[in-house]
Amino acid sequence: MKLFPYAHATHPQWRMAAALVLAQLRAQMALPDFAASPSLALLYITDHYADEAQAILEHLSAELPEVTDWAGTVGVGVAANNVEYFDEPALCVMLCDLAPDQYRVFSGVAPLSASGRAVGAEGFVAHTALVHADGATPELAELIAEMAERTHSGYVFGGLALSRGPSVQFSMGSAGHLSGQGAASGVFHGGLSGVAFGAGVGLVSRVTQGAQPVDRERIVTASDGNLVLMLDDEPALDVLLRERDISLEQPERAMPRLRATLVGLSSPAPAGEDALQVPRMRGQFGAEVLVRHLIGLDPGRRGVAIADMAPVGTRLTFCERNVQAARADLVRVCAEVREELEPEEVSLSVAASLAASDVDARPHPARRIAGAIYVSCSGRGGLHFGSPSAELQTVRRALGDVPLVGFFAGGEIAHHQLYGYTGVLTVFTMP
Repeated sequence: MKLFPYAHATHPQWRMAAALVLAQLRAQMALPDFAASPSLALLYITDHYADEAQAILEHLSAELPEVTDWAGTVGVGVAANNVEYFDEPALCVMLCDLAPDQYRVFSGVAPLSASGRAVGAEGFVAHTALVHADGATPELAELIAEMAERTHSGYVFGGLALSRGPSVQFSMGSAGHLSGQGAASGVFHGGLSGVAFGAGVGLVSRVTQGAQPVDRERIVTASDGNLVLMLDDEPALDVLLRERDISLEQPERAMPRLRATLVGLSSPAPAGEDALQVPRMRGQFGAEVLVRHLIGLDPGRRGVAIADMAPVGTRLTFCERNVQAARADLVRVCAEVREELEPEEVSLSVAASLAASDVDARPHPARRIAGAIYVSCSGRGGLHFGSPSAELQTVRRALGDVPLVGFFAGGEIAHHQLYGYTGVLTVFTMP
C-alpha cells in the first residue's frame, strides 16, 4: 500500500475544477511514494455542482479508466488536507490504494446482505463501511444501525448529503448490481450508499464533539415520545428555564438563549446502577453523547421537545456550541489517532537517535497513514473555528501532511448512530 493520490480545486465551471484535479492526481501518481493505479475513488462535490453530478462522474471516470469503483456525495462544503471550500463551487477526489478483494461499493441497486456480502462479492465479508445517506430517507437512524449490523465490527462512519439543490450520491461499482435494476448511472438520490471494507483494510476512526455541557447531567424520569417531561423528577421546562436563566415573560431575551441551547443525550445507565447518582458537570462530551436541537416548549405540561426520542432513563445534559471546546476536542482525537499509530515501545538505540536528531527529522506517525477522510458538521464549517480552513489546519498540524478529503454534512455517522455538531476522522493505515 502506498499513499493515496488526492486533489481538490474550486472554479465557477466544473470542467475547469475537474481539469485542475486531474492534473494534481496524475502528477502524484507519477511519484514513487504514491499509488500509481488505484481502483477506488472517493468523490465529494459542493452543492454548486449538484446539478452537474452525472456529467462530473462521467468525465472523471472517462479520464481515469484505471479507476473502476466510485463513491461519494454532495455537501455544502468539501474538505482536503489543510483547506476547506465552504459555500463555493469545488470538488475533491482521493484514489484509494486498496486490494479489489478488500472493498465493495454498495447502494440501493447493489446492497450489502445481512451477512455483509455485496452483489458479486464472492468470499467478501464487510468488516466496516463508509456510509453516505440522504437525510430525507425515512427511518434513517434505524437504517444506519441496520447497516452497522451488516458489518463484522458493527462500526460504520460517514455522513448525510447536504445540498440546497439535488441531494446526490455517487456509487458505481465494478462488481455490478442486482438484476432487473436497468442501467445504473452511478448517481443516486435517496437511501444509503458507500463502500464496505474487509478486515484487511486498516482503519482508525474517532468522533470529535462540537458542543460543551453548560449544566450537570440529569436523568429523564418521564417522557412522551420526543417530549421530555421530567428531569430528576422535576418538570423539564422548569429545569431548563432555571439553569439557562431564561424567562418566558421576556421573549426578546429568551429566544436567542433558547436557540443557542442544545441537549446531549446518552443511553440509560447500566442495569443495577443508580442513574440519579451519576451527575456530569461542565466539561467535555464523550463519543457516546448525541447532540440534538430543542424543537419546542410545552408550558402546559412543563415539558421540553427535542429532536430525538428520550425514553425514561436517558441521560440528558443541556449544552451549547463552543468554539474553544470544539478545537480542544479535535486536537484530542487527532492525538488519540497518533498515539494508536505510534509503537508502544522503541529500543534504547532508537530512542537515543530520536533525542539527538532534529525535531522535523523524527519519524512522524502520520507516515503510516495512507489517507484520511474527515466528515464535519455544516455548523462547524466556515468561520466557526475562528478563520477559514482553521478546522482542517488543526487536523494537519496534528496528523502531518497526509492525503485527506471529506465534506461538510447534514449529520455525521459513526459507530452505529447519527450525530450532530461533530467531526468524524477516519484514517487508512499502512501495513
